[in-house]
Amino acid sequence: MGRAVTVATCALNQWALDFDGNLERVLRSIEIAKSKGARYRLGPELEICGYGCSDHYYESDTLLHSFQVLAKLLESPVTQDIICDVGMPVMHRNVRYNCRVIFLNKNILLIRPKITLANAGNYRELRWFTPWNKARHVEEYFLPRIVQEVTGQETVPFGDAVLATKDTCLGAEICEELWAPNSPHIEMGLDGVEIFTNSSGSHHVLRKAHTRVDLVNSATAKNGGIYILANQKGCDGDRLYYDGCAMISVNGDTVAQGSQFSLDDVASKVCPYPRVKVNFALSCSDDVAVPTCMPIQWRHHSPEEEICLGPACWLWDYLRRSKQAGFLLPLSGGIDSSATACIVYSMCHQVCLAVKNGNAEVLADARKIVNDETYVPEDPREFCRRIFTTCYMASENSSQDTCNRAKLLAEQIGSYHINLNIDVAVKAIVGIFSMVTGRSPRFSVYGGSSRENLALQNVQARIRMVLAYLFAQLTLWTRGMPGGLLVLGSANVDESLRGYLTKYDCSSADINPIGGISKTDLKNFIQYCIENFQLTSLRSIMSAPPTAELEPLVDGQLSQTDEADMGMTYAELSVYGKLRKIAKAGPYSMFCKLISIWKEICTPREVASKVKHFFRMYSINRHKMTTLTPAYHAENYSPDDNRFDLRPFLYNTTWSWQFRCIDKQVFNLERKEGISHVEDVD
Repeated sequence: MGRAVTVATCALNQWALDFDGNLERVLRSIEIAKSKGARYRLGPELEICGYGCSDHYYESDTLLHSFQVLAKLLESPVTQDIICDVGMPVMHRNVRYNCRVIFLNKNILLIRPKITLANAGNYRELRWFTPWNKARHVEEYFLPRIVQEVTGQETVPFGDAVLATKDTCLGAEICEELWAPNSPHIEMGLDGVEIFTNSSGSHHVLRKAHTRVDLVNSATAKNGGIYILANQKGCDGDRLYYDGCAMISVNGDTVAQGSQFSLDDVASKVCPYPRVKVNFALSCSDDVAVPTCMPIQWRHHSPEEEICLGPACWLWDYLRRSKQAGFLLPLSGGIDSSATACIVYSMCHQVCLAVKNGNAEVLADARKIVNDETYVPEDPREFCRRIFTTCYMASENSSQDTCNRAKLLAEQIGSYHINLNIDVAVKAIVGIFSMVTGRSPRFSVYGGSSRENLALQNVQARIRMVLAYLFAQLTLWTRGMPGGLLVLGSANVDESLRGYLTKYDCSSADINPIGGISKTDLKNFIQYCIENFQLTSLRSIMSAPPTAELEPLVDGQLSQTDEADMGMTYAELSVYGKLRKIAKAGPYSMFCKLISIWKEICTPREVASKVKHFFRMYSINRHKMTTLTPAYHAENYSPDDNRFDLRPFLYNTTWSWQFRCIDKQVFNLERKEGISHVEDVD
């Protein structure tokens, strides 16, 4: 005789790295399940940390905080007397898995790793996780101490297993496994499993929901049984929308359906490789007289030489293959745009040298670019004037010093240089706003608010982008020359990481040769150019403080500097960037590393404040990376959102759980030192 069971599934609007919010939503769903009489509750894939953590899965912080949340769930009275099935990443024998953790009354019953990973289209799970390839195999998993203290368990089962209760048998699938041709539920059903569960992180695509429903129903249509599917819902930090559709199917029919669109919230044995026989020899029978190669001394380029040569060759390939007539660069007289100009000048050097050495292909390409079949590039400065236009876009907030620096550098590299003033355009745009609203925004030095001050800076920056593209399209036309110019961007990797740029300003360009290079390396490159290209104009650029020149001058002098605006130095930014990406450190891990690295110069409380400020600014501005100009890849801590540094761009910028972990550690360290503080770390 069959028995009735009450099971619950859910669709949760989880948010990547929002551990506080995710915990609260999981607990609330369990409360609702229990209130309905459910004895089993299924949640979405990776619900504890949020599915869209992307490269944050590399960070030990993500694993740590997930286990901390799990411990909270285990000890909560809400989770008593109901089997809870939650999703989180787990590291087992130094391999990272996408897992389900199933527990009952403070005891973990099973950790079930995902077998088939989603890796097509928007999914890149193989980037972060390893599929469990040991079918029907279970190993011992040693629990972290924070969980052991709650459960009293040292080890728990980890692997491909099912749960046998007194009255039935449950087997788990995870998202993609339902879509695979050899879904686990097939063999589980043949082995007597009656209830199949699936926790998903499945996003919305037009006409996709019916396929999902058909798959769930067909899973129980032949062998019978119950299939329960939970899914994530909402925007979890990037471009995808997870559309819920939690459902329950019995014997091939849907019996419960959740809403689709809603605002509710890894010793080894050596085996021989197969041999493919090829009837061919790579040596000759009489090879006595053939000389052997002697060792050579490898010549390593310095970082400055690499910057000089690598991006220059990249620019040349882009220019000739795009069939454009050259480049246009907004030249501000600062280090970044000057470094970009020097890279173009280096490209011109490489072209002239290649032609001098008899490279016919380079010569042919150069002739096509300048539209002259008889042209021979011999002088880098002359070639530069043909294919490179620089433009200084002054405003009433620009200093004469930066104008002079830009003009002198342009003269020394030979670029076609334009001086223009954007004030007329700025006044026109602001005038339209004032006419419509009756209000006139002011800079903060004139009594305006921070919002007014920022808006007035952004207007200037964005007008420069518009003008850059206009002059790129028509400058050669005014000179009686054919073709158009590629606009070059000049935002360095540190500014991008911090988000210290205006979205859609002149950092928005066709390509950016320095977008993957740090400010520190760019300064060293500028010094290299002074010494090797005799560009003496760079000396004054090197000595000047970096500035955006978007706020009014005070007594004709600069009142705005980059580092003051950012609240951190470029040197600090490089450290943050390398720890965040290369060392895979989240806020807490970065704090732990820096209290040691900076122990001679900062107290733990000061380190905490710096780390928090960086992560706040980084997360607030991460959305700017979605429109980042394609840049030459030069740094392993590049924040390139397109394919290298995959992260959400909508964060919970309070980082509440992570920052509390930092505060707790600061408190413990200060207590050891006998320091008393009541307030939280800023």
